[in-house]
Order: sequence, then C-alpha cells, then structure tokens
Amino acid sequence: MNISSSFTLCRFTFRKCLSRRLQGDTCDRYYCSKSSSTDQTRVVQLKNKLACGPSFQDFIKSSTSDKSYDACNDEYEEYHIPECTTARSQKVYFETYGCQMNVSDTEIAWSILQKAGYSRTHELPEADVVLLVTCSVREKAEQTIWNRLKHLTALKKRCQKHKPLLKIGVLGCMAERLKTKLLEQEKLVDVLAGPDAYRHLPRLLSLAYGGQRASNVLLSLEETYADVMPVHQTPEGHSAFVSIMRGCDNMCSYCIVPFTRGRERSRPLSSILEEVRMLSDQVLQLIQERRNICKQIHLPAQSGSSRVLHAMRRGYTREAYLDLVENIREIIPGVSLSSDFITGFCGETEEDHQQTLSLVREVGYNVGFLFAYSMRKKTHAYHRLQDDVPAPVKQCRLEELISVFREEAAKVNMALTGSTQLVLVEGESKRSSEELCGRNDGNVKVVFPKTDLPVQPEKPQMVPVTLGDYVLVKITSANSQCLRGHALIHSSLNDRKTSEHLLSKQTI
Repeated sequence: MNISSSFTLCRFTFRKCLSRRLQGDTCDRYYCSKSSSTDQTRVVQLKNKLACGPSFQDFIKSSTSDKSYDACNDEYEEYHIPECTTARSQKVYFETYGCQMNVSDTEIAWSILQKAGYSRTHELPEADVVLLVTCSVREKAEQTIWNRLKHLTALKKRCQKHKPLLKIGVLGCMAERLKTKLLEQEKLVDVLAGPDAYRHLPRLLSLAYGGQRASNVLLSLEETYADVMPVHQTPEGHSAFVSIMRGCDNMCSYCIVPFTRGRERSRPLSSILEEVRMLSDQVLQLIQERRNICKQIHLPAQSGSSRVLHAMRRGYTREAYLDLVENIREIIPGVSLSSDFITGFCGETEEDHQQTLSLVREVGYNVGFLFAYSMRKKTHAYHRLQDDVPAPVKQCRLEELISVFREEAAKVNMALTGSTQLVLVEGESKRSSEELCGRNDGNVKVVFPKTDLPVQPEKPQMVPVTLGDYVLVKITSANSQCLRGHALIHSSLNDRKTSEHLLSKQTI
C-alpha cells in the first residue's frame, strides 16, 4: 500500500469512528460487532492506541522523500512551499512535444505558474523545474519522452551538488496514460499532471519540494481553463494558438486522445472573445472578413476512403469532406488547407489507398502531416480490429502518399509565382543567416534575402527588417515546402493595398 492509500484509509477510518461516536456508538462496535473476551481485550488496547497514538497530521509530517502523494485523493487545499525554495526563486523550463493543443497547454500551465510566483527560463542549465508537456498519439512520441527523461534524470544526478532541488515533471497526455508507471515504477519524475490538472501545478510542486512525488491525473467533465489567460508571448515567435475546446467525443478507433484528454467540452464564448477579441458563430466568414486572421484551415481527413473512414469512426464520408472543402473555398477564396493522413489502417486495401491519393490530388493541400498507422492500447481498434496491413506495405504506401502530396503542394505553391505576398517575418532562415523567412496570409513559409527596405515607395530611407515586421515579397519560385522571392517594401495589415498600388506605378 502506498502512502496516499494509507492516508485515504486513515481519513476513512477516523471519519467512520467520529461518525459512530456522534451517534452514541463506539469505535469498538464499529470494528467488532461480535467479539469474544480475547477480542474485547484487543478492542480495549486498540482504543488506548487511538486515544494516545499519532493523528493524521503526524502521518503527513513523518512522510519521507521516497513517498508518493496522489493529489486526486486529497481534500484539503492548504499547502505551502518551504521558505528556502519559494516560488519566487524558482525558474521553470518547458519542453513541448506533439500537437498544437500541447503548445496551448504549455501557455496555460505557464500562466498558472507565473501567477504563483515562478519565473521562466529558456535555458535548461538555469532551470529549477523542468516540465515536459507530452504526447501519446504515437509510440514514437512516447519513446522520445522516455529517452529525454532518462537524460534529464542523469543530468539531475550530476547536478545534485549545486542544484539539489531540481524537480522534473511530466504534463499532458503521457502523464494521463501511464500514471503510476512514470511515478512509481520508473521513478524518473517528481510531478505528474494530466491535461485537466494544470491548476494544481503550484501545489504539486510544493509537495515535491516537501520530499514527496506528487500527481494529479484526474480527468474532468468541466475543466476548460476558461478563466486562465494563456501567456502567448514567446521570444521565438509572433503567432499563437487559441484553443476553443478540450477533449474529444469522436472515439475514432485508432485514437488514444479521448482516453488521455477526456470528454469533449467547449470553452464559454465569453472567454474566447476575451482572448482573441473577436469571434463569431460564422467562423469562416470571420476569417474572410478579418485581415489579421490567417487564411489557413487545418482539415484532417485521415483517409480518402469512406469505408476506412467508417472503420476509423470519423463520422463523415469522402463526399461530405469534399463538400466541406468546397464550402470553405467558396467563402474564403485562396484559402490554404492542411491535413492529416494515416496509411495502413486496419483493413485498408490497395483500392482504399488509391482513393486517399485521389483525394490529395483533388483537394490540393499546402501542408500535410502523414504517418503510417501504429496500434495504440485502449483504443477501439486495439479491442475490435486487426492491425492486418504488413509494415512493409504501410511504409510503401506512406512513401507514395508523401510523393503525391509533395507534387500537389508544389503545384499549389507554384500557382503563387509572380504574385506579391504580405509576409509576417519570423526570423532568419534555418539554412542561411543571409536570408529571412516568414509566413504569408495562408501560413505558407516564404524565404527571401535579408536586406534593408524602404518604408514608403517614394522615399529613399532604408530600414532593416526585424522579427514581427510585415513586408511585401514578390514571389519568384516555389516548391512543395515554401515560396521564394525578394522583399519590396515594409508594409502592414492596413497599408498593404496602398503599398501595392504605389509599387505598381514604379518599375522594380
């Protein structure tokens, strides 16, 4: 029995005894309704122990650093951080893995810890707390976390002398899925917090500093963090994700998400409006109307075969998906679409695979996230379907899908050659310090040479381009990954048309 179970049992026993005494009963009657003289003697001894023995608080005070604490079972809100390790002196380092929801979760967790007095560092050696925001969608993602945890644990041991209070925590889906395996079996982490337990992070960390391994992986039917304003400002970017819902009710047969993130629930509209300052029921119309909203939509298809979509329990057909694409493009002309696809799902035939390829050709995406199927425990597919597509066939189909996807993406991007794109500058290109890169209105990467640019077409003053600037870029070439061109002038969301009009009168 672990210490948290012992605590729960002590509370249960104490409350039962108290209830019996308030009703005029006795503890000995509670333990022994039929007793012999020997039993009666034992009862008397037990009563004496209860009268002068340790209280529940004594159990808490005497807990050792090897004990584990399950915050889900705790009913008391009082906690503190030891004076020598106050939150104000602690620096938190985040590592985020997986999907956009994990990026949003990182911003929520940081907002909560910031209000609790923690500061943030982007340098691992400076950290007092290392938090990994994890993913369980694929086996490879989990293995990455395991490897990282072993590395951090080794680092923690090496730094024991000059940083003895370093704590490691696992947040998100992997914490929810593996629970005690991370906390007790492997003993690689000090804190576990599921996707619905980020409010408890200050408390869990205070317990960790008190010498206990602390966890809360209880899923909620109501938690949306509606009153928590995510901290979007990061030094490495000028864009952010806005989460409007949590969890999922689709129960797709291949997916672990409903089991790690719980049931679907939406944020109150008022909290979304507060965060983005704009939103309407007609999301597509809003995207079209507002210049400061990217004209890009992520529309996961997973498969182009209605039969496979039914097996995946996606809830729509190929035809319904294409109708949705047509509707989006009618409302938002020139919209960029990205998607997810899985090859080799249970029962997928070559005909099913060809239908997926034809869907990619028909839609024409800018960006795709393509994977071979890997069976996940607890899912519907694990219990009801057979992972019957051989691994070599999965890999072959994946390679073919990637090839077709790149061909179509290249066509979509090449259609923009010769156009002038408004680009939000994100920083230097990864391949060359002499080039800058950014995103156009469709979230497509644009690369262009680094150079000073005029602020106005008719004035000769040249100004350097910095992160967060908007510039007009003439597109000269394209491939499946990005657009390339040369920058013309500084601009903005409001001045784009004016700048283009003035430039059209000049020879550039």
